[in-house]
This record gives sequence, structure tokens and C-alpha cells, in this order.
Amino acid sequence: MSFIDIAIFVAYLLGVVVFGSSFYRKNKSSKSFTVGNNNIPTWVISMSIFATFVSSISYLALPGQAYLTNWNVFVFSLSIPFATLLAVRFFVPLYRSVNSPSAYTYLEKRFGPWAKTYVSVMYLLTQLMRAGTILFLLALTVNVITGWSIVAIIIVTGLSVMIYSLLGGIQAVVWTDAIQGIILVLGAVVCAGLLLFSMPEGPGQFFSIAMEHDKFSLGSFKLELTSSTFWVVLIYGLFINVQNYGIDQNYIQRYMTASSEKEAKKSALYGGLLYVPVSLLFLFIGTALFTYYTANPGLLPADTPADKVFPYFIVNGLPTGLTGLLIASVFAAGMSTISTSVNSSATVILNDYFKLSSDDKDSDKKSMKILYSSSFLFGVLSIGIAIAMINVQSALEAWWKLASIFSGGMLGLFLLGYFSKKVKSKAAVIGVLAGVLIIGWMSLSPLFFTSDALQPYASPFHSYLSIVFGTTAIFIVGFLGGVFINRSRLNSANQ
Repeated sequence: MSFIDIAIFVAYLLGVVVFGSSFYRKNKSSKSFTVGNNNIPTWVISMSIFATFVSSISYLALPGQAYLTNWNVFVFSLSIPFATLLAVRFFVPLYRSVNSPSAYTYLEKRFGPWAKTYVSVMYLLTQLMRAGTILFLLALTVNVITGWSIVAIIIVTGLSVMIYSLLGGIQAVVWTDAIQGIILVLGAVVCAGLLLFSMPEGPGQFFSIAMEHDKFSLGSFKLELTSSTFWVVLIYGLFINVQNYGIDQNYIQRYMTASSEKEAKKSALYGGLLYVPVSLLFLFIGTALFTYYTANPGLLPADTPADKVFPYFIVNGLPTGLTGLLIASVFAAGMSTISTSVNSSATVILNDYFKLSSDDKDSDKKSMKILYSSSFLFGVLSIGIAIAMINVQSALEAWWKLASIFSGGMLGLFLLGYFSKKVKSKAAVIGVLAGVLIIGWMSLSPLFFTSDALQPYASPFHSYLSIVFGTTAIFIVGFLGGVFINRSRLNSANQ
């Protein structure tokens, strides 16, 4: 990696920190820290929603998946338009009417404190693991490219994001997200163009090789639930994206930063729809990498894993200067996601775990101390998790798995509360327990039920469907439980 590439990358990193920290002067109240005083431009919020969705995992994993197989994962993106329309129709008006920076205040009003606590704890655990994982993967990628120390990269990156997220609040997060979103798209477009026009026989060779190896396939259209068919990925994508755009604090908080409900709806719609063509661009890059190295045998080491092909091309296939831009693009994707997790988690901690009286003259000062402390603590823990993943990935993967199981009940609980007005707290608890048990069985049984005697009890379904069945179970069991409990009470009253 040349000095120019390193200079571009370092300049980008310093520029983001300085720009984000410049919002400190506008960040003197808890309202400005959490919702930006409700005056952030719509296009900035839209780009922030998009950049939050695109992590460095997506930036590297999607090309790797397309290189290895086909475009089956693009079916996931096809569910986003429907999910964003549901968010615009139902969820944005709901949260704007509740008028709380926390997405989970609604659940407290609907089912009581236990629901808010359950969902917010699961959210915080998930965000910690997500931020730690992204920090680790970012460091791993840069280590492969530059040879720099993984621990040093994790610490520098984590502190950089923490500094501007803590000082600048949500305004720094969304504005830096917008800039990082533009950088990551620009980097991807440049890379795709270079690959396409670097084919020995011209762009037409890209399509001929890709068609020959069936690289544009969206997967099997068979009606089965045991593999990642078109239909399984589509249904999975619908549930995951409804969860993202409908109940995830990262997105809900952005809806609240808009100046009006109309602008919030535009932000949700545009931010979600933008991901569809960009995800297609990432898959195009993966297929282009496959055709490029197929047409140029010997350029790629034979033992290179699929998810390392893109980083290898960034270092060895790009002109000087563009390598630095592409590394900055990968970092842009990761930093935008981490900064979002830092700010949204601090917001949840303040609003869901501290009850400060509005009559207290020092309530805003106390709120800012809590927000600063929470942001700092979250950043430090994320760095610690990322460093721990270097040597103890198995334990952390188990934690990640468990957090995913329990957080899988979040969507079902929200849907139950929103669409079943007569269901009360007790029925909701029963529904959540049923859903979590199903998700746990589907997620863990293939790992533990490996013997011939236990194999019949293992889940036969694809793991993508765990959130689908779990969410459905919570809604149905909770609804039926509510009907039964209400009838029991009615009968008792009539006796």
C-alpha cells in the first residue's frame, strides 16, 4: 500500500472525527443529543438510514457471496420496499404520536415496564455485539491490507467513532453517516466500473462468463423450507426488514429527528429504497471479481477465501489513490453503523432506565451526563468485545447467538401490541415465551441434536425461518391467550 493511499485513508479518518466533533457546540441539551432538535434535513436522514443499513459486513460479504455463488441474497433486498411501506403506513405515525426518543416507550405504555425492559436489554446486547463484530472485521480487513496491528486498529477506530459520537450527538452521527454513505457508494461505483472495463475482451466478456456459470441466479423457486430458496430468503427478508424499519431504535430515532411526520415518512422510504440498487451494485462487484479472475488466471492466489477476494483486489488491482478511497469506503460503512449504535444505545439507556423529573432545574445537565457516560461506556465495551474476538470468538459467537434468540421476540411483541388492542400483559408474556422457545429450538437444535437418537427432534427448517416462525408464534399465542383470558374474566364476572 503506497504512501498516497495511506495518506488518503488517514485524512478521511481525521476528517470524519473533526467534522463530527464540530457539532459539539450545537449539542448542549438532551433533545439535541437524541433527536437533533427535530430540524435535520430529510436527505441527510435518508442517507443516514441507508448508511446505517450498510455495514462493512455488507460491503465485504455481499461481493464475497456473489463471487462464491450467485445473486440469491439479492432477494433479501427485494423485500425492503414492502417493509418501508409498512413503516411509512403504520410505524412512523405511531412513534411520532408517542413522541419519545426511545422506540420502546410504546411497549411500556402498552404492556407495562417488563416489556420495555425486555426489549431494550435485548437491543443493547445486540448492538454491543454488532459494534464489536464490525470493529473486529474492520481491523481484520485492514490488517490483511496493510499489516498493521489488529488491536491498534480496533482501538484507534473505536476511539475515533466514540469521540465524534459522544461530542456531536445524533447530529454528528447523521451528518457523518450522510457523507460516509456518499463515499461508500462512490467507491463501489468506481470499483465496479474498473472491473467491468478491465476485462481482457471488453465488458461483453463479463456477461458471457457470468451467464456460463449461472452467476445471476436468484436461487431455486422450489416450495421447500430446508434451503435458502427464493421464497425462504424473501420471507426472511420481509420479517427482518419489518423489524429493522419498524421497531429498531437505530431507525426509529431517525424518524424522530425529522421536522414533521411527512418528512419522517420520506426519510424512511428513500433511505430504505436506496439500499436496493446499492446492494445490487455490491453483488455486481462480486460477480465482476469472479469473471475478472476467471478471465485472468494466475492473478489470484488459489487458496484465497471468497470473502478475502475483494480486499485482495483493492490492494493489488486498483491504481494508487483508489486503494485509499476503497479502504475509506469500507471504513465508512463500518463507522456509520458503529456511531449509530453508540448514540442510539445511549438514548435508550437515558429514556428507558432513568426517570428525571421535568421540574428539576438540573435535569438537562443530569441527562447530558448520562448520555456522555453511556456513550463512553458503550464505546469502551465495544472495543473490548472486538479485541476479545481475536482469541475467544467461540464464546462470543455463543453470546451473539443467544442475544439473537431473545431479540427475535421483539417484532412479534410489537405487532401483538399494535394490531391486537385487547391483548394485555399476561397474554403478551405467554406469547413471548412461546416465540423465544421456538426460535431457540430452531437456532440451537442443529448444533446440539447431532446424534442419531436426537436427530428427529432437531429443526428441519432453514435457520432463516426462525424469526418467521418465532414472530408468528408470539402473535398467534399472544392473541389466543388474550381471547382466553378475557373470556375467563368475563365468565367470572357473570357468575
